[in-house]
Amino acid sequence: MATPRLWFLRHGETDWNREGRLQGQQDIPLNDLGRAQAESVGIRLAALAPVADLPWIVSPLGRTRATAELARSGAGLPAEGYALDDRLKEITFGRWEGLTWREVKAADPAGAARREIDKWGFAPPGGESYAMLVERLRPWVASLTEPCVVVAHGGVARALMHVISGVPSHEVTALDIWQGRVLSIEPGSHAWV
Repeated sequence: MATPRLWFLRHGETDWNREGRLQGQQDIPLNDLGRAQAESVGIRLAALAPVADLPWIVSPLGRTRATAELARSGAGLPAEGYALDDRLKEITFGRWEGLTWREVKAADPAGAARREIDKWGFAPPGGESYAMLVERLRPWVASLTEPCVVVAHGGVARALMHVISGVPSHEVTALDIWQGRVLSIEPGSHAWV
């Protein structure tokens, strides 16, 4: 059976996003812009998909739960009404979380250089690689039986685009994943809609 279409929403902006800090699995709240992005993406999604008929599956981190609730409200749905799944948590950057890339390069120049060479396979100290994230997500993808709305993170979007849409690993790690926009992911294709 083919994987059903996903309507993917990345969480809205946080202060750490604005500062260029690696959030990973740290529970950083949405800022004012992030809350506005979440509500507006819900309005946009409602114009594209039958949101009331779709299951919503959300990463359990606070920024994704807040995004889901604001997006659902923007779409005219009750804020509640979504399921949480731990497998949708962001890729973890381990001991690099909370740092900017400039700070990572200063604190761990050898690790930063290795990651630049192999963004797909390199895992920061105590963290995950994209290859590891894909393996965490494969069973979740295999369990999907109907189209759904997914609210998660940039790294998760890249991994899903690789697994479902077939974007090569060396390309997917360089793709921008926008906040406040809707990404359609389905077998063989993906598009910002």
